[in-house]
Amino acid sequence: GIISPVLANLALDGLEEVLETHFGKKNTKASYKTKVNYVRYADDFVITGISKELLEEEVLPLVEAFMAERGLELSAEKTVVTHINDGFDFLGQNIRKYGDKLLIKPSHDNLRSFLKKVRDVVKGNKTVPAWMLVDMLNPIIRGWANYHRHVVAKETFNYVDYRIWKLLWQWCKRRHLNRRKRWVREKYFRRAGKRSWVFSDVYPGGKIAALLYANDMKIQRHTKIKAEANPYDPMDEHYFEKRMDYAWKISEYGQRRVHKLWIRQFKRCPMCNQHITFETGWNTHHVHERHKGGSNKLENLVLLHPNCHRQLHQQGRRLAPWSELTKA
Repeated sequence: GIISPVLANLALDGLEEVLETHFGKKNTKASYKTKVNYVRYADDFVITGISKELLEEEVLPLVEAFMAERGLELSAEKTVVTHINDGFDFLGQNIRKYGDKLLIKPSHDNLRSFLKKVRDVVKGNKTVPAWMLVDMLNPIIRGWANYHRHVVAKETFNYVDYRIWKLLWQWCKRRHLNRRKRWVREKYFRRAGKRSWVFSDVYPGGKIAALLYANDMKIQRHTKIKAEANPYDPMDEHYFEKRMDYAWKISEYGQRRVHKLWIRQFKRCPMCNQHITFETGWNTHHVHERHKGGSNKLENLVLLHPNCHRQLHQQGRRLAPWSELTKA
């Protein structure tokens, strides 16, 4: 449950300060000499160092002593000291340097686990209608591809699609042992766009159910958040609104929410009363600021022209809620 990562964060909080005390804070001369850096997610963490000797003789004893005070110990199986050229797995992804280039790819263990999950679903539902199998597989494929879409995963996506196709082809042939392959193909595989082998079926209501392809997921590099940014700081309110704008523009869910706001405002900016178009652009603004407890619900959001949005923040003005603007 969610209590596990919370407890892990509580227990490991403070380890970074211990490392900084011994090896210097980030972006200082002392830290450049040792290159000791610390990254943690719940109970998984990575510590880098300039040499294997430094990690084994100085860093590892510090970490073990820190955890011993809290009644914890490192897992012997999961704790590895390795070179960046050999790579390591972290949070389901493999981080490795190839020559002069650092690449992050889906790890082999994560890929194997994902394909096993897909295989169990396909082999565990040998008699269900094809549209029902599509409904079972699509959320699994979408979730896995969304998780890895920020890294170097296009080649892995192609491989995943091929393996899933083989599983489904065997599933189809098993159901119709006395039928020719062409008949099986015409029954279960349709043309969709440029693809001619899309596993699909017709829902009872007449709508087409088509299998998702991991390769159709666009690779979108993640924009790292500023380390010093704070959602509860009024100075960073505009920064977090810009990040939300970007996230909404690249997702279908976000685009639907923007469209709802645009229609609700009669396609106009509430500050200058001019039309909002693709040419003018737009920013999303929180009427009741996030650092004061405002939410991301549509009732608390309005679309503004970028220039109007900047002026609003520079002048420190507050926009009236949309419900009051419509009354006025």
